[in-house]
Amino acid sequence: MMFVHSVDVIDLMLRGLIIGIIASAPMGPIGILVVQRTLKKGRLYGFATGVGAAISDIVYAIITGLGMGLVLDFIEKPSTMLYLRLVGSVMLFFFGLWMFKSKPATPHAPSGKLGTVTHNGVTGFLLTLSNPLIVFLFVALFARLNFVVPNHLWEQTLGYAAIFGGSLLWWACLTSALRTMKARLQMETINIFNRLLGALVMAVSGIGFILTLMGKL
Repeated sequence: MMFVHSVDVIDLMLRGLIIGIIASAPMGPIGILVVQRTLKKGRLYGFATGVGAAISDIVYAIITGLGMGLVLDFIEKPSTMLYLRLVGSVMLFFFGLWMFKSKPATPHAPSGKLGTVTHNGVTGFLLTLSNPLIVFLFVALFARLNFVVPNHLWEQTLGYAAIFGGSLLWWACLTSALRTMKARLQMETINIFNRLLGALVMAVSGIGFILTLMGKL
């Protein structure tokens, strides 16, 4: 059941952490921008760009959660939840397929000027905010992972904080890895990473779809 009277806060936060990582991991324009800034300006500037992106992600995550909460009476029905989970799995599968097949586009090359850390964060926020299609990804993730828990404001707030934390964790790990492999990093490496991550998302969504049909989830 998606909506229960008691909520396992730790479990909800773990789900939020997973959502934050999945939402941030694809190497789209913001990911490439973080890579570029980390390599050209330093880890601090790359991470600041990721923080801006994480703030934008949490804005869209909250909007998505509020929207799903407004239709509580409809989506809490067992039959509706079954369809939501199945649709969520299908959406995640196609998201993984898109990641697997697409080659990340390189954003405008940054200038030689470092700019302030705040400026780097703001541009990361605005670039991510300019892509409202991420809402569909959050809908799929929230439905698949049973994330929205109405009437539990404190627990849900911690869940959203975990999404933000998952996003920050991803950008921190990425910029740290870039610092150690700076000399060996090429665009083809990023393409390979996207394909591996896309394949993983497709596999997980496919397994979730089958288990849902079998009544195991």
